[in-house]
Amino acid sequence: MDDFTEKACLCALNRIFGYEPKMATGLISHLGSAREVFNLSGKDIEHLTGAFFKYQGQICRQAVETEMRELESLHRQGISFCGWSEDCYPSLLKECEDPPVGLYVRSATPPEELWKPLDSIAVVGTRDISPYGREWCGRIVSALSRCREKPVIVSGLALGTDITAHQKALDCGLPTIGVMATGPESIYPWRNREVAERIVRTPGCALVTDYPPGTAPVALNFLRRNRIIAGLSRATLLIESKIRGGGMMTCRLAYSYNREVYALPGRVDDIRSQGCNDLIRRKIAEPITSERELITSLGFRGSARAGRPDMESILTSEYESRLPSGQISIIKDIVRAIKSDRDITVDLLPERLGVSFQTVAELVGMLEIDGFISVDLLKRCSINYKNV
Repeated sequence: MDDFTEKACLCALNRIFGYEPKMATGLISHLGSAREVFNLSGKDIEHLTGAFFKYQGQICRQAVETEMRELESLHRQGISFCGWSEDCYPSLLKECEDPPVGLYVRSATPPEELWKPLDSIAVVGTRDISPYGREWCGRIVSALSRCREKPVIVSGLALGTDITAHQKALDCGLPTIGVMATGPESIYPWRNREVAERIVRTPGCALVTDYPPGTAPVALNFLRRNRIIAGLSRATLLIESKIRGGGMMTCRLAYSYNREVYALPGRVDDIRSQGCNDLIRRKIAEPITSERELITSLGFRGSARAGRPDMESILTSEYESRLPSGQISIIKDIVRAIKSDRDITVDLLPERLGVSFQTVAELVGMLEIDGFISVDLLKRCSINYKNV
């Protein structure tokens, strides 16, 4: 199959199904390729999608030819397109239930190289950032830059928290990705263009969007792009937010994707901290109480100023004189399972780990007594992040 034709077909499906990507990815999965979607007859399309399918007339050869010309124009502008079924598509985003059909990418680095680092951390929050929020945003990104494994900082290129995170990442030598709510050729807001241009020039950094060229910055687009910020990241950090805001939506999306969520607590009477405090109260987010504890909770190793041992080292040190190595291994598996599934219960752990209920119950009890985990009345387990 001609790769360029397949890419053009993916590009066309992204434009046609932009607001309903699951329908497009479902067709691609069913037929085996994007190109096969455009080989369907009218009756085939009607059979697969229903007689009143609103996009039916748009699935045509002309749409593909239009996107071929568009891709050539984008290539001259230094813009690439990564389709959902291509190797260059980010695997973390593909795990989500509603990934876009494709991403337009502006970067000095080839798209297939951008997503190799597995640790992408989203930093989001209000446009009306306070001095407190700005200080902590900078401190967190700076601390992450000192880790041995350098994470990618993902944000939305907006004013306030977003641009603070991007700027600090660039200044600290961290790669950063800006997720836009416009077409790939636009920068919005325009006042952030210098940082945006610096991102495009810096290896390992990128501007990305799922919106086709010519898309204007309307309100709905900003809400929808939040799923990409959350989907590209294995953890999302909320710096400041009112009780309603884009950052809150990003955190809820990250939570629904079973990704880690953290929030910076603030004064109870500060409107810019109401969202963070609410997420912490509802146990959607873990509180950010220090850079060191955050880095440890995220599982990063060895920071120059945050040199606390990682989770596995802590558990090994605690139990190596008390338990045989096989049980220490099970304890680590228990903690990993709890970290990866916030709804897991004691009753579900034996099947998940392939270990007897008696063994799990004993080791969970030990972890609880030693302060590493908590178990509520419904037997749901959670990590005590101050200790692990």
